[in-house]
Amino acid sequence: MNYARQIYRTRRDGVLATMRARSGGGLALVPTAPEVPRNRDSLYPFRHDSYFYYLSGFPEPEAVVALIAGPDGDRHALFCRERNEERETWDGFRYGPEAAREIFGFDEAYPITALPEKLPEMAADRPALYTPLGLFEPWDRRVTEVLNEVRNRVRTGVSAPDEVVDIRAMVDAMRLLKDEHEIALMRRACAISGGAHRRAMRAAHAGLFEYQIEAELLHEFLHEGAQAVAYGSIVASGPNACVLHYRENNRQLADGDLLLIDAGCEFQGYASDITRTFPVSGKFTGPQKAVYEVVLAAQLACIDAVRPGAAFHDYHHVAERVLAQGFIDLGLLTDTLDEALESGSYKRFYMHRAGHWLGMDVHDAGLYQVHGESMRLAPGMVLTVEPGAYIRPADDVPEAFWNIGVRIEDDVLVTHDGVENLTVTTPKSVADVESAVRA
Repeated sequence: MNYARQIYRTRRDGVLATMRARSGGGLALVPTAPEVPRNRDSLYPFRHDSYFYYLSGFPEPEAVVALIAGPDGDRHALFCRERNEERETWDGFRYGPEAAREIFGFDEAYPITALPEKLPEMAADRPALYTPLGLFEPWDRRVTEVLNEVRNRVRTGVSAPDEVVDIRAMVDAMRLLKDEHEIALMRRACAISGGAHRRAMRAAHAGLFEYQIEAELLHEFLHEGAQAVAYGSIVASGPNACVLHYRENNRQLADGDLLLIDAGCEFQGYASDITRTFPVSGKFTGPQKAVYEVVLAAQLACIDAVRPGAAFHDYHHVAERVLAQGFIDLGLLTDTLDEALESGSYKRFYMHRAGHWLGMDVHDAGLYQVHGESMRLAPGMVLTVEPGAYIRPADDVPEAFWNIGVRIEDDVLVTHDGVENLTVTTPKSVADVESAVRA
């Protein structure tokens, strides 16, 4: 815990240093996510706000991080719930301000009920207020109330912040580069998810329903210590594999189907994101294998294109070229490669980007383009590589290819000399996939 506490303090110090450089100081306020009712007397499982957790490591609801950069030095403060024997009997343990201050490395800690009193004091005479704007509507109202309260005290000689700055851009730049602690957590998340995909391959057979395969994934996630899914699992068989964000997971598997699974767990706040496509029968048909090998070739070429210094969008362009040529070779397109790329005709069968940032959120924080130029990859960035092919029935498409949907996705870490594939142990070659299904 001391090691983790130092990590969070270092991140908060980074925010304070940026505030001083940009505004000469200020106050940063970052709330965690609110609890959300599911139905009467029941809440959805609580999940912290990623920005808040990145700066605090604090897991409870009803909490706010306050960072003060002033002429008298920098201070880290936390507002959280107080200890309450009755509520803890019903709902479980609470740290309380004093334990939270010590365990999570804050200089000060206050009850969450002290916010109305303390925040105007903290905001007074600060050149800028940094907070996530538009993230939670009740929080926006709270910020407005704080600013108005400080303005109402102008006759006492204090002034309100001259500007309000969305803190997310600052923290996004920090979150884009993962430290060793984060990478270790992501390796574990990826290992758990890889095991879940292997379990699903072993379990799948004709007659089961998609939700039964989803249950195998969830079992492995929870059994291995993951706290939740990183996103809603996609378990898409047959024609459902051609629906990019398929969610129903209720179709019965049949012999001859491909099963596309896009699923990953969240481990201690960090996401994994893996997609594999495999034949329910354990053997690809000829057309299925042909499409699969085109997507696999594109995916491997994309991974080869990910390296430090490369433009983020480079590997998407690689995917476009390899897939477009593959569609031509399969007889799905009649264009030349240059014509297909210029007209975008290939987008009929491949319509999404080749990947995204990965971290605390499955579509993680960070820009993809700055001042019109693609972001350059650097060691510590983690991204997904996920080309695909989705062939719906159509008069000009050979019937043998109808309803073939294939996506292959890995999570890769940019290193100083290339990449580390964090999900490399999940079966991917034709031989390995067929062997895993028949195991």
